[in-house]
Amino acid sequence: MFSNLLQLWRGKDFLNEVLKDFEGMLNNAENMFIPVVQKLVHDQDTPNLKEKIYAIDKKINEEQRNIRKRVTAHLALQPLIDTSTCLLLMSVVKDAERLGDFCKNLFEVTAFLNKPIDKAKHKSLFHNIEKDITNLFQQAKMAFIESDTDEAKESWEQKKIIVNRCEIIIEKLAKSDLPANEVVCFVLMARYYKRIAAHLTNISTAFILPLTDIDYFDERMLEE
Repeated sequence: MFSNLLQLWRGKDFLNEVLKDFEGMLNNAENMFIPVVQKLVHDQDTPNLKEKIYAIDKKINEEQRNIRKRVTAHLALQPLIDTSTCLLLMSVVKDAERLGDFCKNLFEVTAFLNKPIDKAKHKSLFHNIEKDITNLFQQAKMAFIESDTDEAKESWEQKKIIVNRCEIIIEKLAKSDLPANEVVCFVLMARYYKRIAAHLTNISTAFILPLTDIDYFDERMLEE
């Protein structure tokens, strides 16, 4: 449904501008995620990282408000035209805004650590999950902005793997004898990774679902 609508909108300046701004939100969230992982997992410092993370998160929030204002103004001028697609855009920009929040939360875990993460323990628990999530950022952009159904479905498959892995990590940690500080920080990482993956997949799959099913792609696929 929305794939066709987005294709019809391709020639419209309004949609092109909104999609460009939306892609900027995703790029900014990715630009938060990568250096946060470098600091958190590999203890590699980026100069003024805290200030940069909070500044980018603020920019994402501003971009969300700007897109919503433009969509609202568009609907006010043409209330019976493009309504479904406008509602879709309102939904996915909220997912993009939440990406910024969870990347910021992930950065805040660095302040909880008593010492740098034990890389051997991290590798045993998480494997290459950070790389998989980085790939989801690329899939979200390809799937939604290019209306790529294959990328959308692949994103959903990757999300299932990541979510399952995060749940296993948390279960292992609950039964482990690791120090409390390590357990808490690893559990928070697993939870934030899971939420970031979920919001990226919401974006990837939004255009192939009826508006009422957005955010419930996994349930829809199971039914089918």
